[in-house]
Amino acid sequence: MGKIAVVSPSMAGPAYGPQIHDQAMARLRQLTGEEIVQYPTTSKLGASAAERAADLHAAFSDPEISAVMATVGGNDQITVLPHLQAQVITQNPKPFFGYSDNTHLHNWLWKHGVPSYYGGSTQVQIGPGPCVDEIHARSLLAALQGEDVVLTNPGESEDHGHDWDDPRALTSFGERQPVGSWQWAGADKVVRAATWGGCVQVLRDIFVAGSNPPDSQMDGKILLLEFSDDPVAPIDFGRFLRSLGQRGFLARFAAVMLARVPATSFGWEPSAEEQAAYREAMAELVVDAFAQYAPHAVVSLGVPFGHTRPQWILPYGGEVTLDPRAQTVTAHYRLPAQAGPR
Repeated sequence: MGKIAVVSPSMAGPAYGPQIHDQAMARLRQLTGEEIVQYPTTSKLGASAAERAADLHAAFSDPEISAVMATVGGNDQITVLPHLQAQVITQNPKPFFGYSDNTHLHNWLWKHGVPSYYGGSTQVQIGPGPCVDEIHARSLLAALQGEDVVLTNPGESEDHGHDWDDPRALTSFGERQPVGSWQWAGADKVVRAATWGGCVQVLRDIFVAGSNPPDSQMDGKILLLEFSDDPVAPIDFGRFLRSLGQRGFLARFAAVMLARVPATSFGWEPSAEEQAAYREAMAELVVDAFAQYAPHAVVSLGVPFGHTRPQWILPYGGEVTLDPRAQTVTAHYRLPAQAGPR
């Protein structure tokens, strides 16, 4: 398969949780059987945007590296993008794994024809807890090996684990809750298409910065929407969807997938009733927006990708099949030759 590069294009999470990082590297080696390669800024606090871009160039240009994985997200990856040299990466395409602030890099790769994988964070999904969640390990290996997988509902979920400096983070999951079945709305048809989207908080920055792809590239695609643990007020999410609907953007898509929405975070712990109401409100906003602006689209709600554990990794620029009749979601982990319009 080749070596796996581990990078920190946003926050250097390993510097804040070095024991979690060490455990993640050991588990990743054991899970994949591959050598793990780290770079100067993987654990470096305060690394400049240019330094982080240089590590990405080194990882993509090394012929022995077969995949590139982000340690964690962050909040300033947008500053790294101007330092990226498209020729270095496009001439050496390989799978990139990450989510959250890494939506910026996924979008950049999409625009340059390089498909990737939305999900995977060594500092969140690999290192913490007593083990790697079964569905996460399955999707990671399937992505590395190019397989198709029908996604399953793990039946439980946590929005966050323990603080990285808490000894329990090395051996225990966070507070997990039982979850119900995934929900469906919109059109009753099977859609198999490439995906685009990501973390809503980052997508807003992408649109403001004008770095989103042309709207026409979204024709027939599947929109991925998920949230970070920084809560968004339903009224603000509704306005975001309304704006995209008014410009005709939502109507381009054949389907949308809204991930299970985080309803707690560190310092934000609403009651169980408030959590349920918040998740329901966010889901209803998606259903209503697509009913108004894209009634032809399939709407999938609750698949655990993005900011949740256990987490499924999804193709980004690769294909997913949504079948509301069978109520199945299939990830096609064989990435195409290029992302963008096809």
